[in-house]
Amino acid sequence: MDIAILILLCASTLFFILSFFQKNHTKELEKEVEELTMTLFKENQNMKKRISILEEELLMEKGFTDMSASQTPSTTTLPNVNEILKNQVLALHDRGFTLEQIARQSSLSVQTVKQIVEAGKVSGGFHHG
Repeated sequence: MDIAILILLCASTLFFILSFFQKNHTKELEKEVEELTMTLFKENQNMKKRISILEEELLMEKGFTDMSASQTPSTTTLPNVNEILKNQVLALHDRGFTLEQIARQSSLSVQTVKQIVEAGKVSGGFHHG
């Protein structure tokens, strides 16, 4: 009986020491899960950007068709630009952005931005509506 207990004690000590030299698979799994989470987060952000760009394009297309149907003689010198975009251009100009910065950010030409700003000065700035 004593021999059996001694053998079990030696075996347990041996297994305990061997457990320190075993590879920890938990760390690898944690790293893989973290990488997967970051990848999914980046893909989610890309999808959100693409959706917002598509929404803006749809709004601009809708704005172009709406404006072409209801264009007044005072705005005929300006190209068809969505009212929301005009308001954004005027707001950026009011915040001190240069015409070039506004053109780059709004994807309009510098000349169009200049026309919008000049028209906004004549009409008294942008309006919310």
